[in-house]
Amino acid sequence: MPFGAGSSPDILARIVNDRLAPRLGQPVIVENRAGAGGNAGTDVVAKANPDGYTFLLSVNAPLVYNTVLYRNLPYDPFRDLAPVSLAATTPNVCAVNAQTGIDSVKGWLDALRRNPGKYNFASTGNGSIAHLGVELVKAKTQSFAVHIPYASSAQAVTALVQGDVQFACLPPVTVMPQVKAGKLKALAVTSAQRSALLPDLPTLRESGLPDIQAVPWFAYMAPRDTPRPVVERMSREIAAVLAEPEVRQRLLGAYFDPVGGTPEQLAAFMREELQRWKPVIERAGLKPD
Repeated sequence: MPFGAGSSPDILARIVNDRLAPRLGQPVIVENRAGAGGNAGTDVVAKANPDGYTFLLSVNAPLVYNTVLYRNLPYDPFRDLAPVSLAATTPNVCAVNAQTGIDSVKGWLDALRRNPGKYNFASTGNGSIAHLGVELVKAKTQSFAVHIPYASSAQAVTALVQGDVQFACLPPVTVMPQVKAGKLKALAVTSAQRSALLPDLPTLRESGLPDIQAVPWFAYMAPRDTPRPVVERMSREIAAVLAEPEVRQRLLGAYFDPVGGTPEQLAAFMREELQRWKPVIERAGLKPD
């Protein structure tokens, strides 16, 4: 787990592991190795012994985007890791600290334009979808805010609640409890269409930003030379767990949309993500810091 405890991928892993362990007939232990926007823990697995006992649950940036953002990435996810299964997606929620008085996307963007540099925003690390999504908003609206990266979505939301930053676009599993508590104001989701998990929130597209779509996804990977039968079995077991009604209900309750799929489908999906985001990152001149 290349992110901290309480982060959205960590929560997803622990929900799945409750049912994955008995299917495998042995414990499944989550080892949190946070740092470098997910690169550190992802690199650990890329260099791990491919004996079938080490797997990775990572996200967009360490598995795709950082190959474009970083000149000296210590691993190549397309070469050093074996795809296992896409696990889930979730829409990020753009939210502001309730004390800002901002209550709409229009008000948020107007505030950024009027006050360049006054506002800070949190992300789950340099190059994360929480970072790139806001950078695209800034580029499209010709506005400026200071990026403050954190090791996990839980830490980023804590900073937002405390007022260390004024806004962020983060996974709903960490944002929505603070929205319900009245400490944050949710403005929009970053998905292309309204989310069935959050039907009352408009999309950024609906709110006047038609070219913004930035959705976190979560995928299981293994060291490159992990035996193929092991990879295929793990993929089947994960898909079976994700299809269990109780697991689906728990995941939907935490704002995850379960996916599943074969190693081949995940490999194709990662290539599509690279083709879609590489020109966007290069055109916008986005940097990891």
